[in-house]
Amino acid sequence: MGNIKKSSTTGRRHKAFCVRRKIRGMTDRPRLSVFRSLRHISAQIIDDGKGQTLASASSLDTTLRDSLKGMKKVQIAEKIGLALAERAKQAGVTKVAFDRGSFKFHGRIKALAEAARKGGLEF
Repeated sequence: MGNIKKSSTTGRRHKAFCVRRKIRGMTDRPRLSVFRSLRHISAQIIDDGKGQTLASASSLDTTLRDSLKGMKKVQIAEKIGLALAERAKQAGVTKVAFDRGSFKFHGRIKALAEAARKGGLEF
């Protein structure tokens, strides 16, 4: 077998699995999962027990896209965090467990989390 090079996604998936393993068992708090690409960011609140998405927000949403034009990526992440907090309140969710996936908690991920806290979500 020798030296088989692992793909870059294998390491990312493993890191995300390690982060999610710590928060998956919580039934009283749904999971706030964040994904970012080079251009866009999205977040959703997931009830793992039911396997259901309770609320979501993304920079690709047609309702938010027009208000995000001309903004920097960190500012967009803040807007998405506030929109997600508002939609979560409408769904009756106030407490969440933050799932950063394989991403470090800085930059856009941190901006989204802090904006969601300002919007009323409790981590």
